[in-house]
Amino acid sequence: MTAHDRARSLIDTAHAADPVRAPDGRAAELVYADRMEAWVAKLAPAAPSLLRLAARCQHLERWSVPRASFPEGKTGYLNWRRSLYTKQAERARELLLAADMSADEAAEVAVWVSKTGLKTNPGTQALEDAAVLVFLENEIGAFAAQHADYPREKFVDILKKTWRKLSPAAQHAALGLDLPPAIAGLVREALAG
Repeated sequence: MTAHDRARSLIDTAHAADPVRAPDGRAAELVYADRMEAWVAKLAPAAPSLLRLAARCQHLERWSVPRASFPEGKTGYLNWRRSLYTKQAERARELLLAADMSADEAAEVAVWVSKTGLKTNPGTQALEDAAVLVFLENEIGAFAAQHADYPREKFVDILKKTWRKLSPAAQHAALGLDLPPAIAGLVREALAG
């Protein structure tokens, strides 16, 4: 077994501890990791295997830091996300080192997972692109339902900000998604504004 295979196994074992289950019974984090890796592979077919491994670390043990453990509101949300980036990056580094991957490889994955260098680091950008595409393809409907009290303008603003994070290739991929009509309407409105 290669170090890469050992790292993938350790990452997926960590994901399997997620108490939230997908409809098929698998740990929700494993499903998410598969979706992230699939989008990275689709957007960057020539990407190194290390980037695909990093994609599997995007929500590494996210379940262990519930959103409710931080104050409500925008500041609490942003602090929660920043803490997750740091925690997930360090955990990814630990697992890669435990699998006997090089310190340089583990450090590079940690940079990507921590969202360092968004828009300037191609690996970080690839993970951000994949995360947004997973959200748009699989999660936006549930997000909209959970936040049904948001005015339409707030959804449009969220989509505008999200769109700006994407690379041109990811924007093109997002336009090809088969979104529910109401969500597609919000996306069109965000892009027109």
